[in-house]
Amino acid sequence: MKEQTTWRFVEATAVFLFTLQAIRVLFSVLFGVIYDVVISGPMTPVVVIIHLLLLLAFLSPLFASRRIARLRWALLVPSLLVFLSRIPLTLNDPQARLYSSLLIVAASGFYAATLLRQSPLTFPQALIAALAADQFFRALGNTFDITLRDGWLPYQVILSVALAGLSWRLFSLARRKVEEVPTQRLGLLGGLAIGAFLFLELSLLSFPNAVARWSGGNYAALAPALLLVTLLPFLPGAQRWRRRWQELQSTAPWLWGTVLILLACAFLAIGYLFSGIVASVALLLSQLLVLLALPGALTGGRDRISLGLAVGNLFFLLLNFAYAFAFTYAYTLAFFRGTGLPIVLVGALAATLPAVVRRLPPPTQELPLLRLRSVQARGVRWTAMQWAVAVLLVIVCAVFAWPPAPQMKEAGPNVRVGTYNIHYGYHTDWKFYLEEMARTIEESGADIVALQEVDTGRITSYGVDDALWLARRLKMGVVYQPTVEHLTGIALLYRFPLQRAEGQLLTSRLEQTAIVHAQVRVGDEPLDAYGIWLGLEPEERAAQLTDALEFMAREGPAVFGGDFNSTPDSPVYRRLVEVGFSDPFVAGGFEPLPTSPSESPQERIDYVWIQDLSAVDAQVLDSTASDHRMVVIEARLE
Repeated sequence: MKEQTTWRFVEATAVFLFTLQAIRVLFSVLFGVIYDVVISGPMTPVVVIIHLLLLLAFLSPLFASRRIARLRWALLVPSLLVFLSRIPLTLNDPQARLYSSLLIVAASGFYAATLLRQSPLTFPQALIAALAADQFFRALGNTFDITLRDGWLPYQVILSVALAGLSWRLFSLARRKVEEVPTQRLGLLGGLAIGAFLFLELSLLSFPNAVARWSGGNYAALAPALLLVTLLPFLPGAQRWRRRWQELQSTAPWLWGTVLILLACAFLAIGYLFSGIVASVALLLSQLLVLLALPGALTGGRDRISLGLAVGNLFFLLLNFAYAFAFTYAYTLAFFRGTGLPIVLVGALAATLPAVVRRLPPPTQELPLLRLRSVQARGVRWTAMQWAVAVLLVIVCAVFAWPPAPQMKEAGPNVRVGTYNIHYGYHTDWKFYLEEMARTIEESGADIVALQEVDTGRITSYGVDDALWLARRLKMGVVYQPTVEHLTGIALLYRFPLQRAEGQLLTSRLEQTAIVHAQVRVGDEPLDAYGIWLGLEPEERAAQLTDALEFMAREGPAVFGGDFNSTPDSPVYRRLVEVGFSDPFVAGGFEPLPTSPSESPQERIDYVWIQDLSAVDAQVLDSTASDHRMVVIEARLE
């Protein structure tokens, strides 16, 4: 029986891991679908059908069987669907990923509802283990999940088949009559808590790169630290501490539950509003408190498991769409501007609320897999093994999170500078082409690159930190300037020694924009490099350019690259010429080709301007990895 419980835990962890990955993929694919409707339109029947399927997938727990005789099948069939559907999810094809992720989400809803009836205490432990495994795989890929990369497919086939075999074996070993466990129930409040918990984890707390961007902390330190915090519920010392907390909370749930809620929300606010070590530690403590509150979701008195999960899933969708509007307020609903923190705080409140109105499970009720052995010798060995596994995972995570040494250049006088709107890592058809963009930059030979539309931890772009990943992939330095909710902005890649860096937000009525600056040393000469993204309306661009020119140094050699959203006959172009910047294409007599869109480009709106430099070369690259083409110029310090 204990062996079956252990293997059931493994199966549940795998189901939840693949579900977390599928949800991240699903929201990334949907981002492209919705983006095209909002920007280009119109709403088509296919888009309506996709959203109906999305709703049905998240409501799938409502259709889970409550008949005891069918519980064995209700675990086997959905687990097989999840494991086999995970194979096409690996393919970098939006259609394959869309429908396989929908199938995984729907099947996992059936599985979770059944698991909560048959083995409720396995649910929170397996979910936390899945979060830790997801963090580990993303750390191995520098925030880009290695299991969603090219080359993983054969490994995924082997893993999925092996897990399917495990599910069949558990089905064969199970008794014909499976009994429900009535001691732990999921009510409506518990369902809301689980939905809010998943929102917090998949939007912030389980993403070390998002935690680093929110807090201004160091990703290399936060990745292993966050993994350790997530693993704490599995460690013997932490289990004893959790039992003591449960005993304390059961004496006065309103008092201690309120303390838990206030601390979780306060730490999130500190992480958002401040920066540095204090903010980083605050977000780690938020993660610990949210994990501590999770078992409180399973304390409902009535059996509302299916309805509770369905309501929680709908709440998860609601929070995610609201959070997405906080980034896209300029194109959706303007009042969502600046609502990122309030939405996250609502999620934290809902995730921890059961700690106030419900008593936590009795301290003696633990997952059998994690109980300390009654025999002391075995207990010591088990404890040591748990700690050894946790320490090993954290060490491996720390090794991969540590930044590689950049390949810097010292000599001049020539410097190659590029600008690249990377479209959040997507190709025009919404395939995730960050690797192809890295190869484009690599082949360009650029020493400095201004990047626009840079995401650094959003669920709508696979949770990847584009700036960090590109810098490590290319072994370059990077300066990131957030513009919206800490997690999207602009950046500068550089290959010369950095002397100083800074950034500033620009006047913006629609989408917030900014300018970023890095002063590098080329030989013995300082060079000021600036990157910018200008807004979509002429009035905004004029005001933003005024802000940018006031921010910039007006003497000495400088390069100024970005997506200016302005053609050569525009006031922006004329003003830059008037203040002393040169267009290298014009100055050097090179053909000024259009840059947008990348396929059959029609407009020239991406530029690298130079000041006190001589144009040597200028070109627009042929790569269509993004929805803009990359512009590269070569200039000589005068």
